[in-house]
Amino acid sequence: MEISAEMVKELRLKTGTGIMDCKRALQETGGDFEKAVELLRQKGISIARKRSSKAASDGQITAYIHGDGKIGVLLEVNCETDFVARTESFRTFVREIAMQIAATNPLYIKREDIPEEIIERERSLYRAQSLEEGKPEKVVERIVEGRLKKFFQEVCLLEQAYIRDEKKTVQELLNELTASLGENIYIRRFCRYQLGGI
Repeated sequence: MEISAEMVKELRLKTGTGIMDCKRALQETGGDFEKAVELLRQKGISIARKRSSKAASDGQITAYIHGDGKIGVLLEVNCETDFVARTESFRTFVREIAMQIAATNPLYIKREDIPEEIIERERSLYRAQSLEEGKPEKVVERIVEGRLKKFFQEVCLLEQAYIRDEKKTVQELLNELTASLGENIYIRRFCRYQLGGI
């Protein structure tokens, strides 16, 4: 099948990936648009993994105020160079993540940041709930793991569904940006304030 410039352009708009990568993905998948999107996503994840060891010491700190001054977020996102830090796609990503934090109130960036005692407390609570609900002992552990996964998706920023496209996680959004910019992008820290909050 011949890959037209229009097909490449459409794929590039959807994925934010380079022209040649889009063309290769379409050729590899015989022009199947959805398979090409999936292929580029998988490549983006592997590129993100390779780049994660590179130092990310540049970037941007942003402040986002939401809801007539009722919620505020301070966020630091790092990248490898000031060139990338000044790109529109990087700045847009930082704004989007600040809005995500304002909307969803995550407590941690990734599950590795959660203290072990909190995970154990949640695990014990879910186990007790399952037994109290009369679930058979042999399925309790699966139920506990399922509820723990849901807990991680609520409290860990990278595991949350992205507010503008719930089919992808914040981690997938980050992987796509890393792949398109060719640099390690790292969400370093954030602080969320809510009026009257503790």
